[in-house]
Amino acid sequence: MSKKIIILNGSPRKNGNTAGLIREFTKGAESAGNIVTEFFLDGMNVNGCKGCFGGGKNSDSPCVQKDDMEKIYPVYKEADIVVLASPLYYWSISGQLKTAFDRLFAVAECDPDYRNPKKESILLMAAEGNGFEESLYWYDRLEKHLGWKSLGKVLCGGVMAIGDIKDRPELAEAYELGKIIGS
Repeated sequence: MSKKIIILNGSPRKNGNTAGLIREFTKGAESAGNIVTEFFLDGMNVNGCKGCFGGGKNSDSPCVQKDDMEKIYPVYKEADIVVLASPLYYWSISGQLKTAFDRLFAVAECDPDYRNPKKESILLMAAEGNGFEESLYWYDRLEKHLGWKSLGKVLCGGVMAIGDIKDRPELAEAYELGKIIGS
């Protein structure tokens, strides 16, 4: 049974190492019949959350801010799986990904109890080093708080320059993770 997958790409590099993981994951997911939609956040106009609690009044346009999140909201709401993809920046996800993810709270505001839609999720990360502990801590707590189920994580350390990820085993891991979805 095919799944709808949204990828929130928090890398500022359109063709960087995070993009390599996304590309392989997407190939695997699409080969299994899934529908994948990627958003390259760095190329979008996404403002930070204002913490105004003013969203949730219109499920078609849940946030009071009108920016490129309007493109993301409908895909996110329909998605079965959310892929969070980011380089490791100061031991966590990128600002681009954090900003967009914070704005998804407007969708939770559409529920009277502020419940987030139930999703499955995946974490894809690339980094110069190998210190993913803080990102994993954040991701695991996020999953627990939202009531989501993680389908897997692919973490690729030791890749700084564009192209360093070439021939790394994590690319095959990302492909296989995508391929098993919906099988």
